[in-house]
Amino acid sequence: MLASRRHFLMGAAALSAAVVTPETVRAMAAMQASADWALATADLEVDIAPRAMRLARGRAPAGLEGALFRNGPAKFRRPGGSATHWFDGDGLMRAFRVRDGQATLEARFADTPKRRWESEIDAVVTPGFGTPGDDRARVGSPDAANAANTAIMMAGDEVWALWEAGSPLAMNASDLSTKGFVTLRDDLKGMPFQAHPRYDPDGTVWNIGLWGDRMVVWRLNADRSLHTAEIVELPRACYMHDFTATARHLVIVMQPWVFDHDTMPFAARFAWKPELGTQVMVIDKADLTRRRIFELPAFSYFHLGDAWEDGSGTIRFDVAAGKDMTFAMEGARVLVEGRGTVPGEPAQLSLVTLHTDGRAEMTSSGVTAEFPRSDPRRAGLARRYTAHVAGERGGRPLPTGLAVHDWETGRSDGFDFGDGVIMEEAVWVPKPGRSGEIDAWLVAPAINLRRGVTELHAFDAARVSDGPTASWRADIALPAGFHGLWNG
Repeated sequence: MLASRRHFLMGAAALSAAVVTPETVRAMAAMQASADWALATADLEVDIAPRAMRLARGRAPAGLEGALFRNGPAKFRRPGGSATHWFDGDGLMRAFRVRDGQATLEARFADTPKRRWESEIDAVVTPGFGTPGDDRARVGSPDAANAANTAIMMAGDEVWALWEAGSPLAMNASDLSTKGFVTLRDDLKGMPFQAHPRYDPDGTVWNIGLWGDRMVVWRLNADRSLHTAEIVELPRACYMHDFTATARHLVIVMQPWVFDHDTMPFAARFAWKPELGTQVMVIDKADLTRRRIFELPAFSYFHLGDAWEDGSGTIRFDVAAGKDMTFAMEGARVLVEGRGTVPGEPAQLSLVTLHTDGRAEMTSSGVTAEFPRSDPRRAGLARRYTAHVAGERGGRPLPTGLAVHDWETGRSDGFDFGDGVIMEEAVWVPKPGRSGEIDAWLVAPAINLRRGVTELHAFDAARVSDGPTASWRADIALPAGFHGLWNG
């Protein structure tokens, strides 16, 4: 694609030399130059052996001990064909381990059938979310196309790499070696298990898997064995990357990006139809046949925050809400190209309220936000704060800072590194011996574009605007990841 664009531009310049201005020349050169943020989707060629990170700022917080596991795509391009969408790169599991004030970094690719075949022929040929693929692909089952590149779950001494349309992939938490796909029950092998499970205080795990207008609702025991898997009919076939849950209910948010026709790549099957509005289906965890539907104006989303409900039964949850799916269809392609202007407007943090009388409303905070996360100890329970990445703006992709929004006061406390940094999703790490919601650190990696390296930052959740309490710096840069969890 880039080669043909370059050929077109050169041909146009030759044919129209008489009218080419200095501004035109500069514009053509800019289109061909890599953007300063292109490191976010650069290819990683090999696994990264454990290596020390240098403390570059502050002092390591006392009591911060554990590992941040993160997943995301890290290999997009091969000589015989490349991925054309950010969501389709080979999954890379990262481990940032913090102990005794020292930090280390390591990373290994998920050893999937997809990656093995494409490595053998040195071409990306498997269809994906936004990559068409070709007839060289070997796709005999959902897991043959599984990139294992989106999120994670902890399962004892394993890290499960999660995708959207297939099984979890078990990897060893100690050395990140791949064990194999997880089959929760033989007759459910390869069934979709999405990237954002939700957790009850007793350790029960809830997740969903989608195909068309049907949804499998997974319920796992605390030890990650299967409790039940039940089918729920949906009022519409639409794209959903996330769902949320309260202590008593599952909350399924159905945006108006709906199935339109059967084709590949996957994203091309959907059409944005804002006239349909957004529907929210609330399902009783104790009886999945008990459901309510709420109606809201149209909005798009990828990520939801944890939901909660009060004594009256009113449900609230936050969402990084957008206007349409321009970024999913076009912006993520430009990210992989590594040049040009990324279309689509940044999402804003909003709060949805579902009243017991059937009314629903959404209030925007006016704050640009993505990857909303909250204190894991309060999953499904009443809470006050949401952490999120910030600083993204139209035309320039990816966030540059971090913030905590207070839903009681409406204020946000944030820190912005500026355009020289790409900030990644932060996770909450409760401080030992403390029980307050804000008594936590926020731990997140970032790409320092000026130095060309990956960094790890720890913020005090109560004073984000003070900047990182500690920052560790690696001697290499990893591409931007998607999602992760802290394992203390």
